[in-house]
Amino acid sequence: MSSQQRFMSIPDVAEVLNVSVRQVRALLTSGELRGIQIGGRGVWRIEHDELERFIARQYERTAEQINADAARERSRTTES
Repeated sequence: MSSQQRFMSIPDVAEVLNVSVRQVRALLTSGELRGIQIGGRGVWRIEHDELERFIARQYERTAEQINADAARERSRTTES
């Protein structure tokens, strides 16, 4: 097994994504980023693999948005 721990905390994820802790919490509560709550205080933990899947989905969404924007721009310029 690797030396990398299986789970990350919210601050760890925020650092990786270069976003605020609040933004990571919002991603978790919206279901965009999957995590688990453990313990009596409901501490969130996110698996490294889940974070990587989230990042991959964001790349896909970004590419789709860029393609859609480019198609709209081409359509707009051909109509002019």
